[in-house]
This record gives sequence, structure tokens and C-alpha cells, in this order.
Amino acid sequence: MAKDKKVFKILITGSFGSGKTTFVKNISEIDPLLTETNISRPENRSEDKQTTTVAIDMGKLKVGDDVEVYLFSTPGQERFDFMFDILSKGILGAIILVDATSNESIEVAENLAKKIRERFDIPILYAVTKLDLPNAKSLEEIKAFLSTMEDIPVEPLNPMDKESGKEVLVKLLSKIFS
Repeated sequence: MAKDKKVFKILITGSFGSGKTTFVKNISEIDPLLTETNISRPENRSEDKQTTTVAIDMGKLKVGDDVEVYLFSTPGQERFDFMFDILSKGILGAIILVDATSNESIEVAENLAKKIRERFDIPILYAVTKLDLPNAKSLEEIKAFLSTMEDIPVEPLNPMDKESGKEVLVKLLSKIFS
């Protein structure tokens, strides 16, 4: 007898440049749907970041034989905030990416967690990126900043590493299942 397939919609959100697109690209088992375009504002461009998401990044992966996870990533720029409402419909969990090199990213993450909590009763997980960069805050420092919602775990994430991404996703799924 075949098991019933379980399908989960997970929201990936966070500040501009926190690694959302990279995360979805590297963890997805299908060619992800990406809506990237060149960054129009010169002050937002860098050697490492030339494009930005304008609508959605969407990927999919299987976890075991009977679980499919769809990842819906929001744009990071404020002018695309309206996409949050569209993409968050039907989510069962959220991963908020936090750039360890940016105080603004930490503030954005905290505000996103509050926004999600106001609208949904779902598990949330903070995933901290760029911890390997010289100007990064430590995971402990970021945990201290994000301690207002103690029930939200703070985990390290290398969005370029598929295994790191899977570890974070499994931690969120375990919260959903519990």
C-alpha cells in the first residue's frame, strides 16, 4: 500500500543579499523558477551581487519517499514587499535568512518574524549566512540580538552548500511535525 504523499509549502524570506536565491538554487532538486534581474540602483550593486529577485524564487525537493517540499522565496528589496502576502498563502513554516555581516539584516529578520507571527501560527527558523566572512558577527551575537522570540531557533547556513541547506530544512520540518 502506497503512503500518502505530504506536500509542504515553506516560505524563505530575509533581507536583501542574505542568500535566499542561492539557497533555493542549491537545495532545489528541480531547475528552480527564478525571477532575477540586474540591480538597477548602483549603491546596491557589489562585485558579489549584480542581480536581485523581483517576484519569486521557487524550488522543490523530496525528503524521503513521501514528503515533497516547495520553497517559495520572497524578494529582499522593500519595493517588492507586496510579494510577501502573495507568497505566504498556505505556508506551513518559514525560514528567515540573516546576513551575519549586516545589522540591518538582523533587524529585518526580527521584523519579518513578528510579521509572520501576527499572521500565522507556524514554526519559524532563523538561518544565519555569511558567518565565514571577516566582518561577520558570531552566531552567539546574532542569537543574542534575536532573543526576543526565544522559541525561534537560530541555525548556521551556508546557502551555497546543499547539505547545509538540507540540515536547516530538516530542522524546520521537525518543528512542523512535532
